Amino acid sequence: MIEDIPRERLTGSLRRDAVKKHVAAIHVSGRLSLLQRKLSNVLLLNAYDMLGEQAVFQIDAKTLSLMVGYNSNDTETLKTALRGLAETIAEWDMLDEKGRQEWGVSSLLSFATLKEGVCTYAYSPALAEKLRDPKVFALINLNIQRRFTSGHALALYENCYRFVRTGSSGWWSLETFRRLMGVNDSAYYETFKHLNAKIIKPAVAEVNRTSNIIVTPETRKRGRTVTDIRFLIEKNPQLAILDLDDGTGMRNAPVYERLRAIGISDRLARQWIGEHGENAVVEKLAYVEGQGGVVRHPARYLAAALRDDYGAEPVRPDVVGAGEPSTRSRRLRRVSELVASRTPTQRDADKRLFMARLSGGDRADFERHGWMSPLCHESICAFWSELVPDAFDGV
Repeated sequence: MIEDIPRERLTGSLRRDAVKKHVAAIHVSGRLSLLQRKLSNVLLLNAYDMLGEQAVFQIDAKTLSLMVGYNSNDTETLKTALRGLAETIAEWDMLDEKGRQEWGVSSLLSFATLKEGVCTYAYSPALAEKLRDPKVFALINLNIQRRFTSGHALALYENCYRFVRTGSSGWWSLETFRRLMGVNDSAYYETFKHLNAKIIKPAVAEVNRTSNIIVTPETRKRGRTVTDIRFLIEKNPQLAILDLDDGTGMRNAPVYERLRAIGISDRLARQWIGEHGENAVVEKLAYVEGQGGVVRHPARYLAAALRDDYGAEPVRPDVVGAGEPSTRSRRLRRVSELVASRTPTQRDADKRLFMARLSGGDRADFERHGWMSPLCHESICAFWSELVPDAFDGV
């Protein structure tokens, strides 16, 4: 199934190398629609940072629909998709940290509810433990996911992407492969000729055309009968840009490496750079580093420093009368409050929506300064006024 989102440079517990085994084999029933597959990825992304720390997660339904590319108020379709995830089985058969064989099975979601526009959901404890391990699931870049139009192609991508570092998926029996593609209950696809023509070739073509990897199928025979299949996997240089956050390239910023080095998660590092701007993060990080041994938990200290300075303006505010802040200053402060009120997943969606409107210098300035961008100020205010109609009342 999935990986956040996969992250190339994980730190802390996520970089543990104690499991001496091949990439864990965890299989999800392929009988999922394209919408359900995308939905499962977004739900995991929303919960990923807190897996193991909390059992129940929430995301507003509007954001959920937006991030899977389903711009509809048809809650019945959303309910059907969630029902499908609760009825879908994940099965794993792998070695644990001590080399002991472990088999397990769980529904993808233990429950899901929709109430007052909010989706509440949970994973079983056993599955949540597996989902936390980047060796088991590679988090799927949502920018790539949205490009898929076929559920079989997305299923192939998900099941191959987690093997990108090893260069091969390893051999799957055709029975296992048909199960991964969700066609194991169809007698028609028991014939390899049909499976190859209707499932394998179209899925391979879409993965290679759409995603950041290229897959090449190979088969193994017993006599004249095809019994197994594997996929050779390499990065797609044509679409490598999709590994970046919608093209912003925050992972290329020098401060990103410094944040990761002190234990900041990939997602939080990108969030801070995007919201505060690279210069502001560099300034606060330099201050924290300058405290030396006084700071026992630099990551927490930096978070507090940024939070206390949240909404600091990149330009000196105008002064009206006896120290009264200008309209621009009040708007910037209000934008800061609006952004701070959103969940991390909502912030990701908000930025994607806004950046889709930008080009050229405006886009570059927003990538550098985030919501405090001087060049995009009017556009930012217009965007938030659309999202929250009374956002600037009284400002």
